[in-house]
Amino acid sequence: MGAKLSGPSGQGGKTIEQNSDINVTPFVDVMLVLLIIFMVAAPLATVSIRLDLPPPVPSDNQEQEEPVYITIQESGSLFIADQQTTIETLPADVCAALGGGACQEERVFVRAQPEVRYNEFMEVMNTLQENGFLKVGLLNEDIT
Repeated sequence: MGAKLSGPSGQGGKTIEQNSDINVTPFVDVMLVLLIIFMVAAPLATVSIRLDLPPPVPSDNQEQEEPVYITIQESGSLFIADQQTTIETLPADVCAALGGGACQEERVFVRAQPEVRYNEFMEVMNTLQENGFLKVGLLNEDIT
């Protein structure tokens, strides 16, 4: 804290008053020094890693198969593409739509209307999981 000296007063002596103003000059000096230190140190903290990737290899011109969509409607009916199915025959119908073989390894997409009850949706998901269909994608688009 600083002191302020005043000139002669009426009583013939000098009075000393306290100065309660904050001296911000040292504070600004310290902040500017810290700013410069961080500006110099920040680029040094970034680490670059050289990564040698193999050149891209063009893929074979295999035609992409159309994915299988399971549609759950508000009424509870199930459709695989345009074919109606039931919850009991769902795994067999999905395998048939995928072309047989290792159909559990293929990706299946499930979409439902917004008004479908949660338990009906989970019944379809549980049936697929119990029958080995673990690659299931969920779609949230409107069905019109």
